[in-house]
Amino acid sequence: MIDTEVPTSPSVSPLARGFAACLASVTEVPVAELPLPAGDLHQALGAWRTWLAERGSGVVPIADPTRFQWAGWWIAVVRTSRTDLPEVATLAFGTPPGIVLSPQDPALLGRATADLPITAAYAVASLDPVLRAATATPNLHGTVEGLAVAPAAEAEMQLLEVASARAGRGLDGDRYAVGAGTFSPRADHRPGYDLTLMAAEILDELAAAGHPVDFAATRRNVLTRGIDVNALVGHTFRIGDVLCAGRRLCEPCVHLDRLSGPGLLRPLIHKGGLRVDVLTDGEIRLGAPIEPV
Repeated sequence: MIDTEVPTSPSVSPLARGFAACLASVTEVPVAELPLPAGDLHQALGAWRTWLAERGSGVVPIADPTRFQWAGWWIAVVRTSRTDLPEVATLAFGTPPGIVLSPQDPALLGRATADLPITAAYAVASLDPVLRAATATPNLHGTVEGLAVAPAAEAEMQLLEVASARAGRGLDGDRYAVGAGTFSPRADHRPGYDLTLMAAEILDELAAAGHPVDFAATRRNVLTRGIDVNALVGHTFRIGDVLCAGRRLCEPCVHLDRLSGPGLLRPLIHKGGLRVDVLTDGEIRLGAPIEPV
């Protein structure tokens, strides 16, 4: 995702120009390189479908955008109260999703899409569904720098020096270990809900950029140092003597913004940590080694 200006072509509708800025941002292509035919959004979408298809992707309409849940990018058209600009294009992300880019109406930034009057929405997706083989686990090693649990959904995070991990559940004292988290599966157990990791280096980056965030505000369980947690997706590894399996990235969502203050959603995209299954019982202590198996 990149920041980009709204093109100024007078023959193109304002909505189509705002959509172009969002499309350029999510594809990380300079907006000047996108086709931008004269006319309204319908005409522009036809040109963009061809342009994306040449690059192995497509743009897919979303049938029910106010209820749409997907840990990826999508573009939402939002109705406004302005007579000069009755609709604007925005970029949404997360589950639940929030607005991370709104080039024509910055006041929408951080708003939950479920609360907005969305008139249309589109996802940009690959045309190739083939799942590529995972690469070998890098020779990475790290340590545990922080531990935290919350006893109930939305409860304050409590910092620990040692935590007991339970296979198939998570950490004793944490809401996800008892199925009481905000996003805990309501039926059968699903992979990726036992434990969450967060890299301390990401918090260092945010602080250096003038956006300090403490570990508790991320609402993750384990703060790591020295290991690329993203590289552990699809691999097994140990935290101390506890065997774990990395399932998928723990992407940020508008719920995190609501609990810990606005401004966390966008900077944590693809940097929000890792969702993990706990495979064996054991203890996790501050300073414990983290290493791939």
